[in-house]
Amino acid sequence: MFPYPLLILPLLLCTSSVQCRKGRDSSSSLTQDRSDVSSGLSLNDRVQQLLDLTQRRPVIKLTSKTFKDLVRSQPKNYSVVVMFTALQNHRGCAICRQASDEFSLVANSYRYSQFYSSKMFFAMVDFDEGSEAFQSMNLNSAPAFIHFPPKGKPKKQDNMDIQRVGFSGEAIARWIYERTEMNIRVFRPPNYTGTMALLILFGLVGGLVYLRRNNLEFLFNKTTWCMLAIFFVLSMVSGQMWNHIRGPPFVHKSQSGGVAYIHGSSQAQFVLETYFVMGIYGLIVLGMILLCEAGDEKADPGLRRIQAIAGLALTMFFYSLILSIFRSKAGGYPYSFLIG
Repeated sequence: MFPYPLLILPLLLCTSSVQCRKGRDSSSSLTQDRSDVSSGLSLNDRVQQLLDLTQRRPVIKLTSKTFKDLVRSQPKNYSVVVMFTALQNHRGCAICRQASDEFSLVANSYRYSQFYSSKMFFAMVDFDEGSEAFQSMNLNSAPAFIHFPPKGKPKKQDNMDIQRVGFSGEAIARWIYERTEMNIRVFRPPNYTGTMALLILFGLVGGLVYLRRNNLEFLFNKTTWCMLAIFFVLSMVSGQMWNHIRGPPFVHKSQSGGVAYIHGSSQAQFVLETYFVMGIYGLIVLGMILLCEAGDEKADPGLRRIQAIAGLALTMFFYSLILSIFRSKAGGYPYSFLIG
């Protein structure tokens, strides 16, 4: 029986040592937790910090840490509209700069409006400065606009669908009104580009008329007026006015990492897509003109044959192409021609 107390003694010493260590660890952990709690910002501190940052610039730049402390932390009695973007040149986001300008325009309009208060703030997270914030929101593309309400997590409606409504300042303000009932009137700085272009055009036309004042037959040239009329019609039917009103993106980065030139919905379009459509309509018109010219009996028969074949080929191919594009945008459209 003598050896057993000698074996039990080290066991007791080890046990007591472990218990003491656990006690020290738990006390240190409790101290650390208390220090973490005490280091957290109170609601008043967060609001004051946001107000101070807004005084410097209407759109607050956030990192992953400040995004967590000022946007995601509770409690809070304010909402934050956050734009997730990638403005660095090496990211290759062609539309992020345009979206950032429109977002800043809305933030400036709100900052100097009568509705400005501590109940809503505008912020921006760049991927190179807040990649963890992107990961926490499961974002894999930019730009993205998300509204963070005072209580709870963002819902589906708090994510702005830029593919459907675009990202113009008016579209952003309308979406914010739907989520917060805060009516922001967007004030754009005066843009004299259109006025100057119009004055230059009138000046050039006036100078041309003055130089040709002794021979104004070109003003009665049917071909010139036909070309101008066709260009105007093609601009309107391709959606240039819609682009001016809605402000859609030039192109869009797809989920696979590529670039989408054609919008997948019949309710929206990209700027480059309208140029494609305008060019296709123009080629269809060219085909029809060639077919009409082929009917001139005074022209050479060989030339008429070439015009008829070329006009028919242009009209059939590009009409089927534009029909195929429309069919891909309007789901369920039953008709097709040549191209499925």
